[in-house]
Amino acid sequence: MNVKNFIVGGIVGGITNFLLGWLVYGILLNDTSNPNTGKENLALIFAGCMVFGFIISYIFAQGEGITKCVPGIKIAAVVGLLMSVWFDCFYHMYGTVDYKMMAMGAVTSMVIASIVGAVVAVVNGKMK
Repeated sequence: MNVKNFIVGGIVGGITNFLLGWLVYGILLNDTSNPNTGKENLALIFAGCMVFGFIISYIFAQGEGITKCVPGIKIAAVVGLLMSVWFDCFYHMYGTVDYKMMAMGAVTSMVIASIVGAVVAVVNGKMK
């Protein structure tokens, strides 16, 4: 594994994820997502975004590495979709399930993850 690609890709991927989350959930889907209470812990949100960036970067840095945009999009989209469905199954296990919101969340996570994957792949390609 190329450690430099892993670290730089993870940082860039995490920041990209944070900014996309702000754009998508904070602005575009603000009315449909969870109610904004104003008490959100931005440090934890940022930390979670960084962890996701490092997850994608770790996957891409393994073996020969993912350094092209299209493979990055495809792999990260699958990872984002699976992680979203995994989380939603546990998040909704005790309450009423809104399948439409779960589906929208899965698609949104997949799109955000695919963009993060493209960015991490391009960063890895530039650092080669």
